[in-house]
Amino acid sequence: MSTEIQANLDDSPVVAYLGPQGTFSHAAAMAFFEGRGGSNPFTFDSCASIEDVFASVESARSRFGVVPIENSTEGAVNNTQDCLLLTPVRIIGEIVIPIVHNFLVAPGVTRESLHTVASHKQSLAQCRRWLARNEPALDKRECASNAQAAEAAMAEPGVAAIAGEFAAQTYGLHILADSIQDHSHNSTRFLILAQPDVELPAVSPSVIPTGSAPTAVQSKTSLLVATDNKPGALFRLLEPFNALQIDLSKIEARPSKLRAWEYVFFIDFISASEEPEVIEALLVKLAPSTTSLRVLGTYPLAPPNPTTEGASGE
Repeated sequence: MSTEIQANLDDSPVVAYLGPQGTFSHAAAMAFFEGRGGSNPFTFDSCASIEDVFASVESARSRFGVVPIENSTEGAVNNTQDCLLLTPVRIIGEIVIPIVHNFLVAPGVTRESLHTVASHKQSLAQCRRWLARNEPALDKRECASNAQAAEAAMAEPGVAAIAGEFAAQTYGLHILADSIQDHSHNSTRFLILAQPDVELPAVSPSVIPTGSAPTAVQSKTSLLVATDNKPGALFRLLEPFNALQIDLSKIEARPSKLRAWEYVFFIDFISASEEPEVIEALLVKLAPSTTSLRVLGTYPLAPPNPTTEGASGE
């Protein structure tokens, strides 16, 4: 890493996130980095797209980036996966947060004056049954983010927004109906990105509850793997996980973007943090059955949220 880039990282502890202000990505960034800034607290920079978050980290305009990667009911965020295919940045952390959807309007606006409901496409999908029962006549407008929908609701009295309480507070909207998502257990997983030489600062001891008992730390490792298009290729790819009794938590195929009908696999697996030799052994066993193999990152496993609600891509 150049001296100039390193100086920028040292002087500008900036966290880039998918904006605008008030998105669930903004909330995830604030939640993850709370207590990590010490005497030099982080600032948060809103980006217009997931691609812009990656570019900000890659160019060292930001030290860290926060992007959504998957939702517990709607699945993967394709834009994030596609960016991971092309970028040298790595994953150094994750956070899973609950996201409660609310039906928001500008102050003084009544239901009778509404003609449109705006939100991110994932949020509209996750509230479709509530909308069908309660607001079937409203036109649906897809936005780049729920915060953008909140901005539209403030600017256009006939538009309601579906967004979180954080967005309602940020943009001064009134909650006409809360917790309108169709599934109460949804959650969104966000990735923390950084350049290869940048380390994640530890949480300050002052924010750790007094008397908390130490717990065994588990790690998640994310891989990007390509194989030959031959019979039995997927079996040979998965066999080492079984042989080493490794917890394979996710495998998902995605177009490689290099040739038509060629796919790569995103793989997540879990191991004990004190067992790096297990990861090394797995990579050795995987190598003969792959045409390319890249470790996207090994990072602390985020605790689950058992009563979570939400949508991805925000």
